[in-house]
Amino acid sequence: MGELETEAEKTRSEIASYLRELAEQLDGDDAVTLKLGGQQVQLDPTNPVTFKLEGESDWSEGDTEAKQSIEFELVWWREAQTAEEGALDITTEGQ
Repeated sequence: MGELETEAEKTRSEIASYLRELAEQLDGDDAVTLKLGGQQVQLDPTNPVTFKLEGESDWSEGDTEAKQSIEFELVWWREAQTAEEGALDITTEGQ
């Protein structure tokens, strides 16, 4: 098990640059490295990969703003006989 999740405000341009870098990694045959909030993890997606895309808007009566979001999720399965084999190896940058 394990999870690497972060949230930070970025410009649209910064996000686009991050997604382009991720896309280039996915297009290759090597592992994908995610760097988030001073931590990183390497993942090696297998084929096929399920791609989930969600657009959402949340507004309630009386609100003056609507929260809108886009969520991307990539899902794949790896062989693992133990929890350790299925765990993420999350490291802190600089280690």
